[in-house]
Amino acid sequence: MNNIPDSFDKEQTMRIPNPFLTVALLLTLLAPPALAATEPGSAIKADEIKAEPFRDAKSVGSVKAGDPVQIVKRDGAWLQIASPKKGWVKMLSIRKGGAAATGASLTGVAALASGRAGTGKIVSTTGIRGLNEEELKNAKFDEKEVKTVESYTVSKGAAEKFAAQGKLKARQVPYLEQ
Repeated sequence: MNNIPDSFDKEQTMRIPNPFLTVALLLTLLAPPALAATEPGSAIKADEIKAEPFRDAKSVGSVKAGDPVQIVKRDGAWLQIASPKKGWVKMLSIRKGGAAATGASLTGVAALASGRAGTGKIVSTTGIRGLNEEELKNAKFDEKEVKTVESYTVSKGAAEKFAAQGKLKARQVPYLEQ
């Protein structure tokens, strides 16, 4: 005897998916961030691993030149790494990609990128904004912070005294021709 009412439409019923597929889908959606995709890299130079992406944050470890790292994400001038210890390292201390470069190959790349190949002098520049797009959109005027920054100004005399103590000399640098 069939208990299904006559108005029941088999076409409109929802199929129950395979339980293994359901479990796999749930595990994928609920996977912890630690399982998120990482990118390999290596330390170009020794640096501290910080707890947060700030210069004055607590140090939680260090990397040595050539140490392999797993890069999780970027925030301004900082890279979050998952290994050798979880934390934040300055972006300029890490090279993205596989094994660490040798000094010779790094020199060649830097020379090529700087346009100084063959001169024996390496000149590299990097521009880092430090603020991401969301932080710029959410920025608000803070008069107290502006006054704090303005309080750091010094007189010409104080600057000259500081330069003299550091044995710095004034130099005239000509403008580049247009």
